Amino acid sequence: MRTLIRSGLIVTDEVISPGDILIEDGRIVKISKFIDRQDPEAEGAEMIRAVGRIVMPGAVDIHTHMDLDVGIARACDDFYTGTVAAACGGTTTIVDHMAFGPKGCSPWHQVKEYHRLADGNAVVDYGFHGVLQHVDDEVLDDMAQIAKEEGITSFKAYMTYDGRLDDLDLMKVLERAAKEKILIAVHCENHGIVTCFRERFVREGKTQTRWHPVSRPAEAEAEAVNRLLYLAQAVGEAPVYVVHLSTKKGLEEIRKAKATGRKHMGAETCPQYLLLDEKLYDDPQEGLKAIMAPPLRRQEDRDALWAALKENELDTVATDHCPFTFAKQKQQGAEDFTKCPSGAPGVEERLTLLYSEGVKKGRITLPQLVKYACTNPARVAGLYPRKGTIEAGADADLVILNPEKEWTLTAQKMHSAVDYTCYEGMKIKGAVERVMLRGKTIVLNGEFTGVRGDGQYLHRGTSSLA
Repeated sequence: MRTLIRSGLIVTDEVISPGDILIEDGRIVKISKFIDRQDPEAEGAEMIRAVGRIVMPGAVDIHTHMDLDVGIARACDDFYTGTVAAACGGTTTIVDHMAFGPKGCSPWHQVKEYHRLADGNAVVDYGFHGVLQHVDDEVLDDMAQIAKEEGITSFKAYMTYDGRLDDLDLMKVLERAAKEKILIAVHCENHGIVTCFRERFVREGKTQTRWHPVSRPAEAEAEAVNRLLYLAQAVGEAPVYVVHLSTKKGLEEIRKAKATGRKHMGAETCPQYLLLDEKLYDDPQEGLKAIMAPPLRRQEDRDALWAALKENELDTVATDHCPFTFAKQKQQGAEDFTKCPSGAPGVEERLTLLYSEGVKKGRITLPQLVKYACTNPARVAGLYPRKGTIEAGADADLVILNPEKEWTLTAQKMHSAVDYTCYEGMKIKGAVERVMLRGKTIVLNGEFTGVRGDGQYLHRGTSSLA
């Protein structure tokens, strides 16, 4: 099957150019300023007119939590509803972070469980990050074997929560990761700082949502980022990736390390840390919607993160999509924020938010949007150049965006199973009109037209950071 996308404004992470794209058998086969339909290569092609539209690669979100079981609740998006939402927002590939498994289980346990959850359900292409919740020689061997056999070339470690790794365990993981060229993605918060404040606030009856950001201060993130980077350096530049960076202080630690010429490190931020702030926690009900870790921060943090994107100091913008229903699940924390399941939706909102609030307001350029939402995530995940770019040979994962359409973002217009969005009522300029996965249209004018289970599991290569 052949498809010709005619007269769009084609955007990559480096250039903007008007032209045509020819697709055959799910791959991009030709890009040119003009492709004649009489050209034998284009004969019989279905034509999609993209005059006045932006054509960009399908977005790649390498931080989602579909069907996540956190013990006190389970994320309300499974791999079907969550990937439908992703598709409708212009995301054609996700790399999902696995939940912790039973205490003491092999990393293989969750690999098998996540295949059970995702295979036959996802509507976009998908991969997984492995998860580390304890460390011994067998776990380290499993990590290496999983990377080779499953193409799961990145693993997540936490520096807080019950499944956290201490410095000794992290050293063992990083040492093996450096040898095997496996990327270690890390949730960086100092467990002692967070636990001290949370326990104190509960004792003192300070359990309203406004105490949530105070319990996880910027210092907790910055110290953990600093420690991780030194641990990685100590074992010989182990490849590490800081997830959901939220603070100016944490950013300063990234800057200091990169200034020394470090090559095997990266950092992501998320739309919520660019667009929302801790004032949301002042309302005890609205604040529940934004209970997440790390929490929303101050205006100065938002400004610093936008500036870092402008100056190409960060690597990606992901979502940390982890939705729990406001009407029921989030209400578990109505009297005590420490009992609220942590996480918020965002997989559908990301691309248009970055376009409307980033590109249209001059905070980032259009190629930078593609860089942070498409190309760099694919590189970091070991999926480039199959994903995240528009070039001959790449999968024909494409987004056609109307740059001028104005609309209001509401939960009613979203496709997730969750019952709210943190961006309710925000005025947006720019709308996703069509989304293509391997040459097949799966979203048209806001409606999902794809098929459950059409998403393919991705056996990933080595990360660009490794």
